[in-house]
Amino acid sequence: MDEAEEARGSTAVPAALGPRRFLVTGGARGLGAAIVKRLAETGASGLILDRAVDPSESYAWPTVAVDVTNETALRETIQADIEKNGPFNGLVAAAGIVPEWHDPVNIDLEMLNRTLAVNLTGFVATMKYVVPTMPRGSTIVAIGSLNSWRGDPNLLAYAASKHAVLGAVRSAALSLGPRGIRVNAVAPGPVATEALLSRIESRGEVTGLSQAEALRASEKLTALGALATPDDISNAVIFLSGSQSAAITGQLLAIDGGLL
Repeated sequence: MDEAEEARGSTAVPAALGPRRFLVTGGARGLGAAIVKRLAETGASGLILDRAVDPSESYAWPTVAVDVTNETALRETIQADIEKNGPFNGLVAAAGIVPEWHDPVNIDLEMLNRTLAVNLTGFVATMKYVVPTMPRGSTIVAIGSLNSWRGDPNLLAYAASKHAVLGAVRSAALSLGPRGIRVNAVAPGPVATEALLSRIESRGEVTGLSQAEALRASEKLTALGALATPDDISNAVIFLSGSQSAAITGQLLAIDGGLL
């Protein structure tokens, strides 16, 4: 455990969630994969949906290559799994994309529509086909962003999509609350995943910063002086999926080291 982790406290696995069944979109890589790993460690089982599935990779759960913007494929995959294995009582919507930097003047509208389709419509479509069979006590957690509550001069499309995800979360929480289904979101700040490191590298010509310099600059913006880790995000998802958060719904939980 490094000094930053020690300052934040233990990353021990929280209370067991088994024998619950989860559907995790975007669960084959990045934060989604980290969340699946933590869920599996608690005893939960489930299904992973991801647009990019590596046949040579060993995943914790059965994994199907599905683009969440393909409603027909999404519906057929979810319904087939439910018919075979029973309903899901947990959904984690981690499928998402971050476009290249842009501003209102040079924005590509096809890119805007694609970002909204993956980040928002994909989440709503997944709920559409999972919720009908969910029993009382089920949970839904969407992966939002710090851009769910603030803007970004270089990422209009992404910020708009994540604001919309929060609106969907709050609306679904009101609609599904009487059925005993809770709906929340987590808001990661920068997390040093391979995807973020790749974006930092591609932005280097504009920012003039190396990966290490960009990460240090982000760390300095936080109250803890450290970035959240994939385990931090995963533990928050497990908290919102468990009985410890039984009275929490319609909320966005920031996991960002204190970007205040």
